[in-house]
This record gives sequence, structure tokens and C-alpha cells, in this order.
Amino acid sequence: MSWQEELRKGIRTAEELAPLLGWSPEETARRAEVAERFPMMITPYYLSLVDPRDPQDPIGRMCVPSLDEFDPGGSFDTSGEASNTKLEGLQHKYAQTVLLLSSNQCAMYCRHCFRKRMVGLTMDELNQRVDEAVDYVKSHEAVTNILITGGDAFMNPNEILERYLRELTAIRQLDFIRFGSRVPVTLPERIYGDQEFLDMFAHYAQKKALYLVTQFNHPRELTEEAVKALRAMIERGVQVRNQTVLLRGVNDRGEVLGQLLSRLTRVGAMPYYVFQCRPVTGVKERFQVPIEEGIRIVDAAKARQNGFGKAIRYAMSHPRGKIEILCRLPGGETVFKFHQSKDDADNARPFLRMLSPTDTWLDEELNGI
Repeated sequence: MSWQEELRKGIRTAEELAPLLGWSPEETARRAEVAERFPMMITPYYLSLVDPRDPQDPIGRMCVPSLDEFDPGGSFDTSGEASNTKLEGLQHKYAQTVLLLSSNQCAMYCRHCFRKRMVGLTMDELNQRVDEAVDYVKSHEAVTNILITGGDAFMNPNEILERYLRELTAIRQLDFIRFGSRVPVTLPERIYGDQEFLDMFAHYAQKKALYLVTQFNHPRELTEEAVKALRAMIERGVQVRNQTVLLRGVNDRGEVLGQLLSRLTRVGAMPYYVFQCRPVTGVKERFQVPIEEGIRIVDAAKARQNGFGKAIRYAMSHPRGKIEILCRLPGGETVFKFHQSKDDADNARPFLRMLSPTDTWLDEELNGI
């Protein structure tokens, strides 16, 4: 079926999922409560990757509502997005980078989403005036790149994407433009099945370096269709990078994460971050892996890589900046380093923390740093 039909036939209610996953009426009713609080959308394509016989299937964990999402712990803004918002839908946390929230829609609503506060729910935080965003960038000469995300950037109609591309590629100070999208994972035909979309990116890739930043989290997501979508972008001059989130029950074993990174490298989707899952409300208790365990997992995965795969960084997006998680010392301290910082005083600053075996995040203020 076409990608438009895939979206029309997407699974949006617990009642639709129940017969496929064998839920009882009581379980269906409880999952429906979760989906009412945090919207559910699963494309038929992505649902076909789920093993319905396995209640702990890693693909299912990322798309099927869980009662764990009722847990009240955590926060809805774990990296200080509200404090970095300069215009409606425009965030400016790091001097060189502007982030645009272009859509609140996704082809699939990931259960580990760190923007659960808005995705599929509200348009209040979106950029709806491209001209204002363009003027902001032009007036801030330190800005050298744009990240257009959401939601999912590729859920925008082609005419909206073309507007962003036309306006932003004309700004001389920009070195490159990034589009954040999980569409290659959840609805790959949106890419390879839309010639207008592909022609548009091929055209603008001649004017400015364009990057697709996607998120594959498990080797089974790298299907023939997904690889076809990635190669369609690469063949049109768009470079592809992948950011994986370390997720409990999905990729929390060195051999699984290592296999994913190797396969990504093989198809030209270069992995460059493994992110610590954020302590988001409705996500924290289900998906977070303790940092000490995460170091062992990432190191085991890196040991399986060739040169490109070994370039990944294990990091967290903290209110103070992007913090690299390096290693654990013999004395028990964990070594961190600011990879990117909101405050110039933190630039490249290393620091130590004594963590417990269950610690999954750093305190917001980083007292003493």
C-alpha cells in the first residue's frame, strides 16, 4: 500500500491492537487509558515487525502502550527546552545550532519519546512562521546549522519542507541543515515512494549540505524497506547519521547494540551518538538503563566495530549541555565531559561523579561543577 494509505490504516486504539496481541477486555481497557493520555499510532508496516507471541518483544516495547507509562516519576522537560525557546517553535541552546519544532506529528508514536508532553497532543510549541525563524538565524551570525525536527520533520507536507529548504539553503552563514526523522524506521515508503520528495532533496542538496538524522534502535528495524529509504536519500546527496537511544529491553546488550551499529555502518547510516534515555514522565521506569551498566553495554558494542563504528559517543542531553559519558575509574568514580555546553564556562570541562549502581541520570544543577 502507499505511504498515505499506511497512515490512514495506522493503529490508533487499544481496541484495534487487542485481537492482534491477545489482550483480555480488562487489559484492553487499561491500555486504552494509556493511549488516551499518550497517543498511540503504529503503521501497519512497523506493526508487522512486532512478534505478537512475545510480550517483551523489543519492537513491541517501542510502539505498544504499557501500564508503566502511568508512573508519575520523571519530568516532561528533561533538557531545559522551555528555557531555550526564543520564538514559537525555535530553540537556541548552543551558539552554533538552532532547533525548529516543525511538527507535532509522527508516523509512529514511540513509547520512549522525550517530547511526550507535546507529540500528537498540542501545537503550542511549534514553529508556524518560517519567515520569523529565517530572520532569527540571519540576525545571529554564530548560528551555522539548523536542526528541523518535531515530532517528525518528514511528516510535514512536501510544500512545507520545500519552504524550509528554499529559505534556509539561501542563508550563506549556514554550513548545513539537518532533518530529524524516524520515518526511515517507521514509514520508509514516505521516502522511497515519493518522487517529488526525492527530487526536492536532490535539488537542494546541490545548494547546501543536507543531513538526515534518524533513530534506529534495534537491528530488526533495519529491514530491506528501511535500507531502501536510506539509500534513496544517500543517492540524492543527503548524508545520513543515526542517533540510537539506549533502551531497557530493546538494545541493552552489547551484542544487540553492536550488531545494530555494524549494520548501520554497512548501509552508510553512520552512527554517532548512543544517548542515555532521559528520565521522562511515562518513560523513566520502563526504559532507563543505569549509567554504570550503560558504559559496559556501549563499550561491549564498540569492541565489535570497525573504525567508523568506534566513533560513537555515549552521551546524555542535560539542561547544562550534551555530556559525554566516558568510563568508570578503578576507584569507582565515573568520568564525564561536556561535549557541548550551554555556558561557555563548561566547554570541554571534565568532571567525576560517584554513582550508585542504580543511578540513571545526573542531578539537574550538577552542584559542584
